[in-house]
Amino acid sequence: MADDNTVFIGKKATMNYVLAVVTQFNSGLDEVIIKARGRAISRAVDVAEIVRHRFVQDAVIKDIKIDTEILERGEEGTTANVSSIEIFLKKT
Repeated sequence: MADDNTVFIGKKATMNYVLAVVTQFNSGLDEVIIKARGRAISRAVDVAEIVRHRFVQDAVIKDIKIDTEILERGEEGTTANVSSIEIFLKKT
């Protein structure tokens, strides 16, 4: 179950996710979590940096967690290792 302060990064344009994070901060939240897996990890880092440098200058990176998740692949029964990242942004 996802928390209200979590933004999941996917295949959309980077600025869509930046807007989502900024909206979370503007709604009164002090902390927002940016989560991504696989190829979306670089987009998650871009989102965090754009938010910090352009839109919410008093936001800092509180923590970064990286992990490897094991996913089942369809009906084949095989598994795949997928990297994941969680970036915790906090307003000071």
